[in-house]
Amino acid sequence: MTTMNDAVHWSAELGGGTRVALIQAGRFRSDAGALLGVVPRMMWQGLVADEIDADHRLLQALNCLLIETPSGRVLVETGIGDRISDKGRAMRRYEGPWIVPALEAAGFTPDSVDAIAVSHLHYDHAGGVLLASGARAFPRARFIAQRAEWEIAMGENQRLVASYDQPELRLIRDLGLESAADGEVEIVPGVSVFPTGGHSKGHQGIVVRGRDRTVGFFGDLAMRPWSANPKWVTAFDDFPLDSVAVKAELFARAVDEKWTVVLSHEPLHPVGRLVRDRDRFTYEAGE
Repeated sequence: MTTMNDAVHWSAELGGGTRVALIQAGRFRSDAGALLGVVPRMMWQGLVADEIDADHRLLQALNCLLIETPSGRVLVETGIGDRISDKGRAMRRYEGPWIVPALEAAGFTPDSVDAIAVSHLHYDHAGGVLLASGARAFPRARFIAQRAEWEIAMGENQRLVASYDQPELRLIRDLGLESAADGEVEIVPGVSVFPTGGHSKGHQGIVVRGRDRTVGFFGDLAMRPWSANPKWVTAFDDFPLDSVAVKAELFARAVDEKWTVVLSHEPLHPVGRLVRDRDRFTYEAGE
């Protein structure tokens, strides 16, 4: 394995030659009300008092995972990338190294990645697949999203495609459809994607199973600590009732099987565990 340096935000040996590292590919800001959906402000404003800005936005990290196994290297998520316009960068206050320089700073080269799995195709998860030139940022990697996600992302429903950058996705559509997943798929031994729906039609989770430990990444079903309550879903969820149902089922499994959980957009404490709290769950940070 490549020697991993301190540029990673967290790493863990899972046993059996499998290792996971968290790499943040920059940060941006999102509207607080949209992130908390229908939850009344009085219930959540105390949770975000230290990070909310004058425009009522919250700081969002672009958390990616680099998974090393005896059979190959898998990157989970690619962040916003480097092709965002200056207007988009300023509007979202996007800053920090994108996924390629972030990986290189951690001691890895893009051509060493065998597969990329994204939870879904929204701009802040699939934006780093291409270089500024339009060339593939990860020249050897298969690109894995659910086929159902591609169908929605390239569709014509204006409500459902609002968070997709269709011109950018057209540039990688052939690559994506070539290796699209239809349901649960094992990418390499020990690393699987599985459909969840909810946040988007083809949203998927990723699970990494080592000999001694399991790590779950639930994409935007588990963005931040408050996402642990299955009933707290974002205004960005296209199918919120599905989100509530699948979160309850998925989080129960993570608790029962003692999974380590990585949150997709939490900037400060992205690694932890879910614990039961009456008829819901809470998130406890820490390895």
